[in-house]
Amino acid sequence: MRKISLALALSLGLVCPPLHAQKAKTKKAAPAAVQQKHTPTNPAQMKKFIDELMAKMTLEEKIGQLNLVSVGFTVTGPVVSENVDEKISKGLVGGVFNTFTPIAVRKLQEKALSQSRLKIPLIFGYDVIHGHRTIFPMPIGLAASWDLAAIERSARISADEASADGLNWVFSPMVDVARDPRWGRVSEGSGEDTWLTSQIAMAMVRGYQGTDLAAYNTVMACVKHFALYGAAEAGRDYNTTDMSDRRMLDEYLPPYKAALDAGAASVMSSFNDINGVPATGNKWLMTDLLRTKWGFDGFVVTDYTAINELIPHGMGKNEYEVAKVALDAGIDMDMVGEVFLNHLGQLVKDGKVTPAQIDVACRRILEGKYKLGLFEDPYRYANEQRAKETLLKKEYREAARDIARRTLVLLKNQNQALPLKKTASIALVGPLVKSQIDQLGNWNGAGDWKQAISVEQGIRNVAGPNVKITYAKGANIAADTLMLQRLNAHGGMLEIDPRTPQEMIREAVQVAQRAEVVVAVVGESQGMTGEASSRADITLPGHQLDLLKALKATGKPLVVVLMNGRPLALKWENDHADAILETWFAGTEGGNAIADVLFGNYNPSGKITATFPQAVGQVPIYYNHKATGRPYAGQLLDKYKSRYLDVPNEPLYPFGYGLSYTTFSYAAPTLSSKTLQAGGTVNVTVQVKNTGNLDGEEVVQLYVQDVVGSVTRPVKELKNFQKIFLKKGETKTVTFTLREEDLKFHDLNLNYVAEPGDFNVYVGTNSRDVQAASFTLVK
Repeated sequence: MRKISLALALSLGLVCPPLHAQKAKTKKAAPAAVQQKHTPTNPAQMKKFIDELMAKMTLEEKIGQLNLVSVGFTVTGPVVSENVDEKISKGLVGGVFNTFTPIAVRKLQEKALSQSRLKIPLIFGYDVIHGHRTIFPMPIGLAASWDLAAIERSARISADEASADGLNWVFSPMVDVARDPRWGRVSEGSGEDTWLTSQIAMAMVRGYQGTDLAAYNTVMACVKHFALYGAAEAGRDYNTTDMSDRRMLDEYLPPYKAALDAGAASVMSSFNDINGVPATGNKWLMTDLLRTKWGFDGFVVTDYTAINELIPHGMGKNEYEVAKVALDAGIDMDMVGEVFLNHLGQLVKDGKVTPAQIDVACRRILEGKYKLGLFEDPYRYANEQRAKETLLKKEYREAARDIARRTLVLLKNQNQALPLKKTASIALVGPLVKSQIDQLGNWNGAGDWKQAISVEQGIRNVAGPNVKITYAKGANIAADTLMLQRLNAHGGMLEIDPRTPQEMIREAVQVAQRAEVVVAVVGESQGMTGEASSRADITLPGHQLDLLKALKATGKPLVVVLMNGRPLALKWENDHADAILETWFAGTEGGNAIADVLFGNYNPSGKITATFPQAVGQVPIYYNHKATGRPYAGQLLDKYKSRYLDVPNEPLYPFGYGLSYTTFSYAAPTLSSKTLQAGGTVNVTVQVKNTGNLDGEEVVQLYVQDVVGSVTRPVKELKNFQKIFLKKGETKTVTFTLREEDLKFHDLNLNYVAEPGDFNVYVGTNSRDVQAASFTLVK
């Protein structure tokens, strides 16, 4: 991997002291109050301005706007852009990513404005996935909150911090539906359900973009990865995708459309192929569907060097050929690969592409910059004073703690092992007890792991001086030396204890024997999930399961605290642990949030949004599957049925599952009518009671089944939910409204219809534990 030179990094301000120690070394930025002024976008004025600008541009300068270079702290691929200074001066760069801080951004922007002929400002993008400086839980965790307001708030804070740190474009939200937990990037999305992912996509876009892209504290969202990336075969990153048109339209494409309907101004192409054509070269996807059918008028950027990768995909023999493929498909901006920059000019000379095609792509990018207010104030996002006042401020850390608590999922709690007493003697055991870097998870952007709260520190903060804590590491996070080499080669920072597994477990057992309760903090390191981090075996890595078995043998209550970015296969853990708390990677305030739940300061309310299998052989496993003609009904010796010989069909934890420190009971749902007329509505009402001894929150979930269709339909589909708060003993009535629109799907001829007939309605605490009612759609 080529790296940016130290000299260039220093010249750009990329190597600099902490924010509180920075001194202005460039001309003073405008005060925040000045930066708040902006003019809302007027389409006619925008067109006139860009028409006049493009009339002055050479073909080379137009192609330059299509070029996105990487200069900065981190690299997400095998190439770092070269000769950036010279290219910016010549107007051959449209945008920069991986550069932030007001100092660094200002220096690059000044170069574009002072040295390029037409002084077109640069756009600055970054992977702000679940926070910028203040890191929130991984998106798979955020989704588990089932709290759209909290999710939108996390994006709003992320936008405020990112824009204060020089950025105006974020590569988020990731809205890929994912049903294979072996895929590392399942951590970056919202899980397996189409409808819920769509709702979260809209919330994230609203949080990032607000109501005005030109506001000083909003950023442009970039919906990714378009499209179907979550269905990569074998759960292996960058792999091919193949599915029917109907599955594509009904199950995988709706979240992208929802994000665009919410106003997302840019889209990123995915690495996989679709129906035999890679997304970055797929004209049906990028033009026929995205532009013509959906009416998207923003710009499309590739993922990292995706145009170059059309060559090994077999779409062309060289960069010259694949540059034409990508432009013809409808790609506007080339991330890092510089295929457009190096070859579009010659393609125009050779008559293989037209200047008009380049004009279209250039215009879209210039419009994006105009909407961001960059032509009005190129330094809108380069205010050092605002950065000092905004980044990691107390209010945002408090929000991170509150939001993180909402994402934690109680998977098991036998005999009320949780919450813990603040006067207890606790054995804290496990490779993740003291970890700060792993709290941030993967894709932690500009987060500083030194600012993160570990589980140990969080427990000390929350429990106070009366709790007695003893510690043993117990096991390394992994035992596979090849795995460790791979992780540490890319910033894993894993510290490996040189003792044998037996020695480490022996010490942990001794510590456990002296305590009242054992809290084992186990799971994955942050580098085991995310991009290029697929795992074929999704059980606990290394000797962590051996550690848990030894701890269980002590007879002490065993509380398992999981840190991970994907569903894991936890059959033994579920059968033997007294309590299991899923914490994902909970972010900057993760340790405090986890301790809040462990000690009962917060009653857990999270519900998983991706099914946990009993064994990896069940994968892919998801709740809204199709029925089979030979369903297995549980008869042990019934051979010719759809079943496994060695494990049950059922998952370990179903979609929507999560416990509380209190309990809830559901009455049978009632319907306002047994028929739904076309254009009408049916109300579904259920009474939910808190039957336990604590106040708590419950996610009431509504599912629908189309009993008979012209094509096979899922056994149930999530159509709505409400998260409600109930005091102990309180009963609330929850009402949902169903419309004909909620029942639509793509029929045999791919028409989007709701077919008349019978429907079942299911309401409950998760996708498995529900009560039913039924109605008929009449047309």
